Amino acid sequence: MERALELACEAAAAGEVPVGAVIAGATGKIIGEGLNRIVVDADPTAHAEIVAIRAAAAQLGSERLVDCDLYVTLEPCTMCAGAIALARLRRVYFGCGDPKGAGVEHGACFFDQPTCHHRLEVYGGIDEQRAAALLRDFFGTRRN
Repeated sequence: MERALELACEAAAAGEVPVGAVIAGATGKIIGEGLNRIVVDADPTAHAEIVAIRAAAAQLGSERLVDCDLYVTLEPCTMCAGAIALARLRRVYFGCGDPKGAGVEHGACFFDQPTCHHRLEVYGGIDEQRAAALLRDFFGTRRN
């Protein structure tokens, strides 16, 4: 999660919502990482999770990220939850929850839907205070 938080800080410095994500392979080594690139890439799908999934899939040469784990600073949205399921990730660890825009423990609860064909483990609240502070500071600066 430490590297994901570093990436979130990089995203904030670039004017992006501060979200960072890393994917660890079966050995625990990082095989993909990403930060929000929505504004920079002019791409509404360039969420940190999607960027990390693309990088890990390229690294492995496979669309399946079996035995891989995702660490992300913010609870994934429904779009990212769908990509996570399609990638067949083993576990998701996230920092702070997102009652307004998430799709894992809030909102659509994508992994609990009968149409989700891949079940995985989800653990929230990892470095929650640090992840939430990054978001609070980012949006607080923009409101003032």
